[in-house]
Amino acid sequence: MVWLEYILPIIFLAPLGATALVVLALRHLEDGALTSPYDGHTLREPAQSLRDRLDRAYAALFLDGALGPIITLAPLVYGMGRMLFANRHSWLEWALYGLLTTLLALVLCFRLIRDVQRIRRLKLGLACELAVGQELERLIRPEAHPYFVFHDVPTDSFAIDHVVVTPHGVFVVEVSARTPPLDVMGEPRTQVTVAGQRLRFPGWRERQSLAYARMATSWCRQWLTRQSLGNVAVQGVLVLPGWDVEIDKPPGEIMVVDGKALAALVHHTTLRPMDDATHQRVVQALDQRVKGATLVGG
Repeated sequence: MVWLEYILPIIFLAPLGATALVVLALRHLEDGALTSPYDGHTLREPAQSLRDRLDRAYAALFLDGALGPIITLAPLVYGMGRMLFANRHSWLEWALYGLLTTLLALVLCFRLIRDVQRIRRLKLGLACELAVGQELERLIRPEAHPYFVFHDVPTDSFAIDHVVVTPHGVFVVEVSARTPPLDVMGEPRTQVTVAGQRLRFPGWRERQSLAYARMATSWCRQWLTRQSLGNVAVQGVLVLPGWDVEIDKPPGEIMVVDGKALAALVHHTTLRPMDDATHQRVVQALDQRVKGATLVGG
């Protein structure tokens, strides 16, 4: 029967299929999520959302790197099986197997390049957020200086990088990671100009970072109002690590800084003093928000 010539070569794909099942079973082997031994909640570190995205990016790279060659070789292996069982050989059919293998190899190359570029961007963002988080940790003191820093605070649809509670207001800190271009001498061009609602980088302009910081600040202000804490002053801060910030036109309610002296800036920027009771309620509300969202997400 002719149809057996096309069914029997599938036997040669069994080893590839078994290998693919092993790869799929191991794709979550390195899950970076850790749970607390005290309450069972997922532990949230600085830049936790970026850590999660980086874990998923590594998992995607693992799948593409392991499953890609298996899928790419499948038409070639099937064609070799066809050569054993076919009564007549068609060069057009063998050319089709070769073409399909070549196309799959090209797709695999593009996916691997995409995965590597994505990991590089996420690692840059993670490095910037960790640097800013370390700078903010300088605010934490004994009870005489009640500063609290919350990292990776979840909202309804996104995560705020850092929220700092001070005796004189709340600071919403967003970190934007951008790679400086190089000049003709190979030196990085790190000058960025704030022009109202836009950021002028060397070679491009954008509004997204300021808009995102403004959205995060607005959400935090509205959320505190819903928690009956509407009298708390909220200040948005956009941090551009590694950039020399020049203010041409102030961006309104958002402060744009390079992050080098962020702790000192937050410490010396007085918004509106809070009494001890309000301060404690803000800290408790943010703590419950972080833990509650972590429990749901975990």
